[in-house]
Amino acid sequence: MMYQKSLLNSDDAFSVSVIDARLPRRVVLFAAGAGGNPERHQDLLESLAREGSTVVAPHFARLMSPIPTATELLTRARRLRLAAEQVPTSDLPLVGAGHSIGAGLLIALAGGQMWLSREQSLDVARMPLERLALLSPAAGFFQAPGALKAVHCPMTVWVGSEDAIAQKDQAAFLQQTLRDQAPIEVRIAEGAGHYSFMNVLPPGVVDPMPDRDAFLLDLAARIAEFLDPIR
Repeated sequence: MMYQKSLLNSDDAFSVSVIDARLPRRVVLFAAGAGGNPERHQDLLESLAREGSTVVAPHFARLMSPIPTATELLTRARRLRLAAEQVPTSDLPLVGAGHSIGAGLLIALAGGQMWLSREQSLDVARMPLERLALLSPAAGFFQAPGALKAVHCPMTVWVGSEDAIAQKDQAAFLQQTLRDQAPIEVRIAEGAGHYSFMNVLPPGVVDPMPDRDAFLLDLAARIAEFLDPIR
C-alpha cells in the first residue's frame, strides 16, 4: 500500500510516496516528470512493489516552464537523493525508473553531465544506480560531447511513436551514444504519446493510445523483468 512521509530539504519540507515490498530485493527510486506527482504512476509503482521492489518517489513542485531552471533541477536531484537515503533497506541494490524530465535526471544521477546551454552545465552528484528504466526521457540535456561518458549502467528506454515532447530521436541518440559502453535497449511504443506512460493523465490531456490499460499492464511487467534480471 502506498503511503506518504515528509522529509526536510534545507528549510523545505517535501513529501515522498513509499511502497514497501513484502520481501524486498531492490529499491526503486522513481522520478516523476514535469507535473511532479509520482502518484500519477501509482499502478506501475504498485506493480513493481508486488515484484519485490520497495519504491520511493519524491514529490516535486510542478514545472511552470518547458525549460526548467538550474535551481529547479538541482532541487529535484537533491530530493531524489534524500528520498533514497531514507530507505531502511539501504543495503539492497538501487535502481531508477522515471518519466520525462525525471528520466533525464536519473541519467544525470547515473553519471551523465547535464547541459542547460552551451555555457551552463549542471553539477549533479552521482548515485550508485545499477539499472535505469526510462520512459520518454528528456535526453536533450546530454548532447554535448562526452556528456554521457561516465554512464555505464544497463537501461531500457521506452518512447511513444506519437510523442511530440521527448521524440524518438532522443531515444535513438541515447542508444547510439551508449551502445559501446552500456547495455541499452530502446522500445518504441506504437500509438503512444508522451503521457501514455501515466496511469492518471494530466488535466485536459487526450491520450492517443487506443488501449492504454492493456499497454500499461504490459509495460509494468516488462519493467519489473528488466529491473530484476535474476528473478
